[in-house]
Amino acid sequence: MAVRRKPKPLLFVFIFLVLIVVMAIGAWFYLTGPVDAGNDEVVEVDISNGTSTRRIGEILEEQKLIHSRYLFMVYIKLYKVNNLKASTYQLNKGMNLNEIINTLQEGSTYNPNAIKLTFKEGQRITDFAKTIANNTNNDYDSVISMMKDREYISKLIPNYWFLTNVILDDNIYYPLEGYLAPDTYYFNNKDVDVDTIVNTMLKEMDNKLSSYKNVIGNDAHKYITMASIVELEGTNTENRKMIVGVFNNRLNSGMNLGSDVTTYYGLQADMKNDLSSKEFSSVNPYNTRSTTMIGKLPIGPICNPSLSSIEASVEPTDNDYLFFVADKHGKIYYTKTNKEHDAKVAEIKANGDWIF
Repeated sequence: MAVRRKPKPLLFVFIFLVLIVVMAIGAWFYLTGPVDAGNDEVVEVDISNGTSTRRIGEILEEQKLIHSRYLFMVYIKLYKVNNLKASTYQLNKGMNLNEIINTLQEGSTYNPNAIKLTFKEGQRITDFAKTIANNTNNDYDSVISMMKDREYISKLIPNYWFLTNVILDDNIYYPLEGYLAPDTYYFNNKDVDVDTIVNTMLKEMDNKLSSYKNVIGNDAHKYITMASIVELEGTNTENRKMIVGVFNNRLNSGMNLGSDVTTYYGLQADMKNDLSSKEFSSVNPYNTRSTTMIGKLPIGPICNPSLSSIEASVEPTDNDYLFFVADKHGKIYYTKTNKEHDAKVAEIKANGDWIF
């Protein structure tokens, strides 16, 4: 008769200990893992100066960013973490405990009071002033007043190689028109002053013009003025380069540029509306359709151009055209004679593709 062997107690103990270890490891990975993996919704957490490590753990648990404040304290002591920084953080539930603690160690430059100002290509100073007034504690009239202040502008000129005294001409509406680089900028809060905004934009313009400095030299006003016109006449770098070539041909031939967009700026009119023939022929130093503007550029830029337009003004495409016209779809047609131009305009209108 076979004798049944009794299980060895030590085997049960070993198996039990292995199970405990496996469960402990599993619990550790679970509790130090994300509360909600894949959830990247931002949770703003403010850790003020003097907040204890224990309280930080409580805050993180209250915000449901960690599983347990107690495990947080164990983790801190186990890995000897002692340099958590006070700041405002943007965390999410998809972060594990290690990622959250590393973030708290690194600190944050996040500023909940920061503002974003977006200045669009082709907009005027008056449009920029509205953007500033709508997003900061500066009012529109004070911004416009500063943009017209020759004394203020004259103090800026020595700081930027592309600004010259020509912009101080009394006939120029806004001396910095054309020179404020369109882009998106971030500032600390709504109390930012206009001078800070202006200098930030001028520094960005310096960056954008730097690669063309050798070509532009002391003639920045000429290139920026041309760029501002083709910004509104063209739609991309290629056709803007062609248009600059056409404008150069007209200037060299002793013709008016005849650019409608300069008329609108001269009258400070909205380009969404049509103008009368009397308005198009009005005399002012911006309107290149005026008979007094033969062979001349406007007295100054008519908007703040993109880098594409600046490139076009510096590196135009040589051609033998003297006229161009665009339809309402933005397609541009080039012609060599006034007769060809008139015929093309008539064709566009007959097809129902005229801009107005």
